[in-house]
Amino acid sequence: MTAHMPAVRASSEASVGWSRPALQGDMATEDDFAEFVRVALPGLMRYGHALTGNPHDAADLVQTVLEKVGARWARIRQQCEEPRAYVRKAMANAHVSRWRRARRETLLAEFPDVPAVESPDRLENEPLWQALRGLPPRQRAVVVLRYYEGLSEAEIADTLGVSAGTVKSQASKALATLRRRLGPVFEGGGV
Repeated sequence: MTAHMPAVRASSEASVGWSRPALQGDMATEDDFAEFVRVALPGLMRYGHALTGNPHDAADLVQTVLEKVGARWARIRQQCEEPRAYVRKAMANAHVSRWRRARRETLLAEFPDVPAVESPDRLENEPLWQALRGLPPRQRAVVVLRYYEGLSEAEIADTLGVSAGTVKSQASKALATLRRRLGPVFEGGGV
């Protein structure tokens, strides 16, 4: 390490895996920044975790922002009453910028020669899934809306554009078919 970049002193800094950036100013400024990082790091890591959703991205975000803040620490201390709030805002802005860059579309000049491998559907061989797939579309829709989505008969009728009586009759036919097809699989469990 160079003379203007002393070794990381705080163990919490070392656990994240970064070294402090070169600071503008004297050793007092460096010590002030080191103390700020030592005290604020656990809270900044928690905040980063809340922003990013995982501790690894949180550590990257905190490191990136602290590197930028450390390089301007003397000026930030002079102009900002609450440096933690400044750092949290910088973290939010950096996270949003990263998110915007990541969600941009990636265009390909040519399509890949190898088609993407589809992962097998884990429900493909489930008896209930197979029985549902065998129902006519309207009956399947009624069953899914009623028992999966939890909609009432009136809500299903409105969604499908049919009468409540049609919903009742389709549900009755669908359940009879499912009971017949599933037979002993759900005996006593009531579908």
